[in-house]
Amino acid sequence: MTVPATSITHVATLADLEALVGQPLGVSSWMAIEQDRIQTFADATDDHQWIHLDVERAKKESPFGGPIAHGYLTLSLIIPMWSEVLKVDSVTMAVNYGLNKVRFTNPVPAGGKVRLDATLKSLEKLPKGGVQITIDGMIELEGSERPAVVVEAVYRMFE
Repeated sequence: MTVPATSITHVATLADLEALVGQPLGVSSWMAIEQDRIQTFADATDDHQWIHLDVERAKKESPFGGPIAHGYLTLSLIIPMWSEVLKVDSVTMAVNYGLNKVRFTNPVPAGGKVRLDATLKSLEKLPKGGVQITIDGMIELEGSERPAVVVEAVYRMFE
């Protein structure tokens, strides 16, 4: 897949987003997922499965050839990567509203790098102000044609 270098959509107001429905928003910078981050995530979530943490065993026994990041760790990185994709000057508050669909399509090896490529799928005005946007996102894995995660994320933004 050919994707541009880091890019961001920067608009003044939520009203400016309406014209962008169906358009790519941007691509974040690459973010490394090192073994120490995987360990920290395992400790925070009590998910200590050996395919994530036991480097020697994962090299010998795992079908992935070494330790891999938790899928939910990779997904959680959408938060810092999202801030590099869209900037709306007038927004005073934004919240994650949920996920409509998530697929973990490719394991991320320890030391692998990921980035977010996002498209504005839809925009709805909310009854009490603000908008709800739905994003088609791919968390790409450096050096791979197949993304690590495919996600449809929903955010609410207010001015």
